[in-house]
Amino acid sequence: MKKAAVLFSAVILTMILAVAANAQEKRMAVTALSENMMRAAADYESALETMSLMGTVVEIVGEEGYWRQVVTPEPYTAWCTNLGLVEMTADQINAYKAAPKYICTAQHSGVYATPSLTGKRLSDLSMGNLVRVVYADGTVGAKGLDGKTAKAVGTKAAGEKKAKVKISKKGKFVEVMLPDGRKGWTPAADVAEFAHWAEKQTVTADNIVNTALRFEGTPYLWGGASSKGLDCSGLVRLTFFMNGHLLPRNASQQVNYGREIIMDCDHSITPDSDKFHQEMVTRTKNLQPGDLVFFGTPATFWANEKITHVGIYIGGGKIIHASHKVRINSLIPGQKDYYENSHRLLKARRFIGWQGPGMTPVLQSPAYFLW
Repeated sequence: MKKAAVLFSAVILTMILAVAANAQEKRMAVTALSENMMRAAADYESALETMSLMGTVVEIVGEEGYWRQVVTPEPYTAWCTNLGLVEMTADQINAYKAAPKYICTAQHSGVYATPSLTGKRLSDLSMGNLVRVVYADGTVGAKGLDGKTAKAVGTKAAGEKKAKVKISKKGKFVEVMLPDGRKGWTPAADVAEFAHWAEKQTVTADNIVNTALRFEGTPYLWGGASSKGLDCSGLVRLTFFMNGHLLPRNASQQVNYGREIIMDCDHSITPDSDKFHQEMVTRTKNLQPGDLVFFGTPATFWANEKITHVGIYIGGGKIIHASHKVRINSLIPGQKDYYENSHRLLKARRFIGWQGPGMTPVLQSPAYFLW
């Protein structure tokens, strides 16, 4: 009996140690490209699912040749090549998170070998990209912190470092370090100190609408999640990220969070009906700027509801959304910019003032800061 008990205890201990070992052996990496294309499968011909922006920490959970299956902060799982990643040890990842960074706040910028726009271009930058701060003494990272000793590095810890950042003689460029370790220069006007920037961001109607309007005219790209190309949910995700908050990646996920807005819908009224104009006025009467509006097919006896599109309400019966390109359309028939699929409007969600699940402040995300 005693032998059996000892054997059982040994098995349990082995299992516990195996789980602990697996937890410690997580493979982590930092996105090295301005946009790392992430696909449904380990194949260049596979559909583009999303993009991971430069400086984002991801977890590697699978491998096929030079392809890596990774999980993003949202979380979202997809495949990319190892060329777009810098794999790091746990200590290196901790040190990376602790290191003060710049966030690119311009839609498009670059990193140059010299502090000049005519210098050799080392990398492009897109809105939301992260690069490490280089200080006047040539170092990066938080003073007194390394991967083993770094503690909760948020706004204060990152801001307490008094060393001067390295800037060009005329003050128009700051020196940065790319995720792969190369140093270069980027226009100072195109970046902000990430921790301080994140601390100041708030989700208000004006902020959400004004940020979304910056992307007007951006090309549509299925799976696009950067200022170079966006799909509908990518526009929403990037808009909220640039206001310091993370939302789920896809419209079918986004619709499950936020405060539900009552929307009286009579789907028996079709666009060719005389009653359709009033129907759309009724559907949109409770909307406020900054609300997310979702389109698709309603549930039937035979099928579940299906969400296929999302936009951001900007007021006056209009939305901004990514369809063909990022554009503004009216939900109300009879206007020249009327959206041809307005009749598919199903639901609306409000994230303004929302503090529940589904919207995480970037400052509280362990993917961006070391807590």
